[in-house]
Formats: sequence, C-alpha cells, structure tokens
Amino acid sequence: MFASLMGWVDARFPATKMWEDHLSKYYAPKNFNFWYFFGSLAMLLLVLQIVTGIFLTMNYKPDAALAFASVEYIMRDVEWGWLIRYLHSTGASAFFVVVYLHMFRGLIYGSYKQPRELVWIFGMFIYMALMAEAFLGYLLPWGQMSFWGAQVIISLFGALPVIGADLALWIRGDFVVADATLNRFFAFHVIAVPLVLLGLVVAHIIALHEVGSNNPDGIEIKNHKDKNGIPLDGIPFHPYYSVKDIVGVVVFLFIFSLVLFYMPELDGWFLEKDNFVPANALKTPEHIVPLWYFTPFYAILRAVPDKLMGVMAMGGAQAILFLLPWLDRSPVKSIRYRGPYFRWALTLFIISFLALGYLGTQPATTLYTNIARVFSVIYFAFFILMPWYTSIDKDKPVPERVTSK
Repeated sequence: MFASLMGWVDARFPATKMWEDHLSKYYAPKNFNFWYFFGSLAMLLLVLQIVTGIFLTMNYKPDAALAFASVEYIMRDVEWGWLIRYLHSTGASAFFVVVYLHMFRGLIYGSYKQPRELVWIFGMFIYMALMAEAFLGYLLPWGQMSFWGAQVIISLFGALPVIGADLALWIRGDFVVADATLNRFFAFHVIAVPLVLLGLVVAHIIALHEVGSNNPDGIEIKNHKDKNGIPLDGIPFHPYYSVKDIVGVVVFLFIFSLVLFYMPELDGWFLEKDNFVPANALKTPEHIVPLWYFTPFYAILRAVPDKLMGVMAMGGAQAILFLLPWLDRSPVKSIRYRGPYFRWALTLFIISFLALGYLGTQPATTLYTNIARVFSVIYFAFFILMPWYTSIDKDKPVPERVTSK
C-alpha cells in the first residue's frame, strides 16, 4: 500500500527524487568531523525560532501602549509562556553562536573557494537576513534597551548623504521611534524577513548539493569515482550523517537546556537588565549597547570619529565578507595544508573579532576606543592583504584522496 501511495505521489510530485537527491543518494565526504554539525544545528534552531515565534504572536500586542505588558502577560499568565519566550530569546543567541561557528568552519576549510562561491554568497545573505531579523525583533519587547537601541541604530541611517534623513524617517514611520515603528518592525519580523530567510536557506542547500560538500582536506571527492559514478571517498548522507547529526543535536540540546533553565538571561548577555523596564522616551539608559552578536560591528562604528565614515566602516566590515572567495588566491582550501601566513592572519582575525565583540559592550572611553581602532585595522587587514599573503604562502602538498582524520 505504501509503495502504491508513493507511486501515486511521485507521478504528481518528485518526493522520492528529492529524498534521493538530497539525502539517501547524496554522497558526502567520509571524513566529516564535529565542525560539520553546525549546519544541521542551524536548521534545527531556524525551526525552533519559527515555531516559538508563532506561539508568541498569539498573545503579543504590537502596540506601544500594550507591547511590554503583553510580554509580561506571556511570561506570567500564559500557560508555559515563560518557556516559549525563553526558548525564543535563548534560541536567538544560540542561532548566532551556531552560525558564527559554521562560518568559522568555512574559513578554516576554505568552503568559500571554487566551486562553492555561490554557496558562500547565499550563506552571507542568510547571515545578513538573520541580523535584520534579530534587529527587528529586538524592538518588540518595548523595554528600555529595545527602545533606545532601535533609536540609536535607526539614527545611523540619517548619516547617509542626501537620502539619510528621509530613509530614517521612512524606517521609523514617525519622527521618533513610536507605535508606527513597532507595527512595521513586527510585520517585517514575523512575515517578510522569515520568508526571505527560508528562500535563502533553500537556495543555500540547493547550491551546496549541486557542487557537493567540502571536507576537512579540501579535496573534491567528485574527482575520484567508481565505475557506477559513485565517489570513492563519499558515503550517503542518509543514514550515515543524518544519524551522526543526532549526536550533535543531543549534545547541543544538553548545553542549550542548561542555559535555558538555569541562566536564560546569561547575566545580561542574552537579555539585558534594562529591557525588563518599560520603554521611556524621557529617560536614556546609562549605557546603550546592542546584543552581543552585533557588538563587533558596533565597536567598529564607534572606533571611527566621523559618523558617516563609521557607518560606512560598519557596513564595509560585513560587505567585505562577500568578497572572500575572490580575495583568497591560494590553490589550497583547507587550513591543514595552508602555510604559516594564512594561519597567523586567521588567528589575528579571530582575536580581533572577539576583542571587538567585547569592546562593543563597554563604555566608549578614550582607551577602549583606541584599542578598538587597532583591532578594526587588524580586522580589515585580514581581507585587504589576503591576495598578497595567500599568493606567497608556503602551502603544503595536498593528498590525492581524503584522509581518515
């Protein structure tokens, strides 16, 4: 009966073909390591955010007079509302943790290099959409940090020449962050951006499965096939990696649950203390700071004395990531066979990114601003100098076949 049912479905919809193309007959390299868990974890968190977001919207009021109270109502009176809200807020930070680790894996194993340039580009658009989604959702609790954080970020658009003032006014829908801003942010957060995000995820996966997955050795497994056209160094994604991913999910859910049930605010890193106070347009918080996943770029913004140049530097710090496939001139993909120049450059880049992330949470003192300027230079130097140091690097010989390590 099942075979008959699937035959009927396959005649009208390519269900079996999709299953085979993307799971049971999609051959992935046999030497995946733990770094390859984060792609599937990102998918898990995307589903979690969508599902918990749907339940939150059932009781949330996108009204400046009612929004904060509706969040309190969800936390105190809705059955299991506290859990759904914390799942969503903790899930947002966990999403960025997973995405940053996923991007780091792409950096160390050269997953952005030919023929995966489009995979990287789609991934970067996903990252931009996630940042937009997080920023839009940040205003919705209508707490002090939500209100003033949105006020500061939207005002940055006003620094753009000619169109800046009109653009900032259009984004707010009013001359200040008000009810109109909350309504349009809510609409974009729950409908527009998630639709774009889902489309980009589908495009990302299709592009990945078209060219095949990269591996820790950076070797194309399609170059060595048997007489049936099956890669000699490949294994079907299902059941081997679909089952293996369950291990990663279990470990992740254990850590995620510890944070969720014992420290969902994480001492203000996931939910700031000021956001438990209703928005007040007449009282500015002592220290306005975005959530941790925005702080590296916020530190770059503050490191530049001119407002317009700071906005351009902040935007450039994200835009330059799109150019990575064409900046890297090395014939080697994986860091296993890279020379010392790339290793040192990547180490300095990671240190600068983490340092900027911390500096973005601190007050803008003269000392911190000067340190941020140093790390901002290192951040951009990693990309600007990449064509030079990757072309002269002393790379190691790459093996013909993937290793078992």
